[in-house]
Amino acid sequence: NSKNVFSWNNTEWRSDMGISHIKWVRLGDYISPRRENNSSLKYGIDLIEGVNSDGEFQPTKALTDNINLKPYKVVRHGDIVYNPSRLNIGSLAYRTGGMCIVSHLYQVFYIKEEHQSVLSAEFLTLYLRRNEFYRYVDYDNFGSQRAEYNLNKLSELLIPLPSPDEQQKVVNVWKAFREIKEQNEAKAAPLMQVCQSYIQELKYKYPLQEIEPYIHRIDERNTDEKIKEVRSVSVSKCFNETNAKVDKNNLGNYKIVRDNQISFVQTTGNEKCLCAAINHYGFPIVVTSVNEVFETDENYLLADYLHLIFRKKETDRYARFNSWGSARETFTWEDMKRFSIPLPPIEIQRAIVNIYKCANEAKQIAKEADRLSREVCPALLQHVIHS
Repeated sequence: NSKNVFSWNNTEWRSDMGISHIKWVRLGDYISPRRENNSSLKYGIDLIEGVNSDGEFQPTKALTDNINLKPYKVVRHGDIVYNPSRLNIGSLAYRTGGMCIVSHLYQVFYIKEEHQSVLSAEFLTLYLRRNEFYRYVDYDNFGSQRAEYNLNKLSELLIPLPSPDEQQKVVNVWKAFREIKEQNEAKAAPLMQVCQSYIQELKYKYPLQEIEPYIHRIDERNTDEKIKEVRSVSVSKCFNETNAKVDKNNLGNYKIVRDNQISFVQTTGNEKCLCAAINHYGFPIVVTSVNEVFETDENYLLADYLHLIFRKKETDRYARFNSWGSARETFTWEDMKRFSIPLPPIEIQRAIVNIYKCANEAKQIAKEADRLSREVCPALLQHVIHS
């Protein structure tokens, strides 16, 4: 195909996107397998790690009793490691920091010392961790029951070789996003813990009270069918786009959930929890008529504070224990009214909610930084390659 030509002389690449003068090289000429294993049993099970589909090292989940550690491969700082049977879903990572050992089934390699000045291992990792490459692995893989993309196959791959400065630009963008992600995750975790700890302590400081006097049932129907935003309540206690087939021209019987109102699913058997969500969209939505909708008296009970209690595992256990029925376990409005919680002064409720909001904001920033790193970096790679 004249529109898609790779030059084996590594001088030019032409495509539908135009002409690029980026040099293309055979990867195998620039990398070397690490041939170091744990044959002397120098390293123990505490150093076993694996690579997940997010491209991160993590402690092994495999059973380690009576395991033979001799064939395990050693991974050093600067190595790239991947699972050959899971490369098509992103199980590839760049090692920084201390060493570890991985299963002998993994492939471990590094950039040859004489090429480290022209090919960045971090840039190569980003290049290999793209959806385009995963699709190529699926296409070029071999094997029947368990396809594997070994290092010999990977070595035959042609890769672009932009200048070290251009490579570093891509790496720096990725590092900036990862730093934002990690910093905000580090902030969110202890704040979430403080929030839950405060709620737990309230049980011993304030008597439990049934919430019936402080909640008001809402049954407002979408009779004029003006509201088209249909949502369902998920097991993660939030509103989601519904997966059900919905006729948006026939929403008259759906219940309206306005800002700061809560909706919950009355069945608990299938969900294994109390599915309850609070509307913070800033606009009204509708839910199926079988859901319950209510609001709280904000002078005594903040909806956000109540929703935090709904998020606790013990609330799920309470709801399931107090559900009725055989084929369908049901937690009704009457059951909800009898639900008891510690009810501190509104100022304390607000302080706890604010801590949670700070933690959740940090969590959302981390999530957005992670998303952007996965979208921006591949796009930047494409720009560098085709510029």
